[in-house]
Amino acid sequence: MKKVLLTLALAGAAGLALAHNCPNEMKAIDAKLATSPTLAEADMAKVKQLRAEGEAAHKAGKHDESMQKLGEAKKLLGI
Repeated sequence: MKKVLLTLALAGAAGLALAHNCPNEMKAIDAKLATSPTLAEADMAKVKQLRAEGEAAHKAGKHDESMQKLGEAKKLLGI
C-alpha cells in the first residue's frame, strides 16, 4: 500500500512540475521573438497567436493544452 501511495504522490508531483513549466516555455518564445527571427508574416502571426493561446490556457489551469500550444509555437520558431 505504501508503494502505491508513493507512486501516486510522485506522479502528482511530476504533473505539477510540468504545469509550472508553461511560464518557462513562454519566456523562451519571448526571448526568441525579441531577436526578430526571420519568419514569413503568416508564420509570425501564428506564433504570436499560439503564444497568446498558450498563456490563456495556462491561466485557465489547462496546462496540457498550454504546453501543446507553446510547443507548436516553439517548433515554428525552430527552438
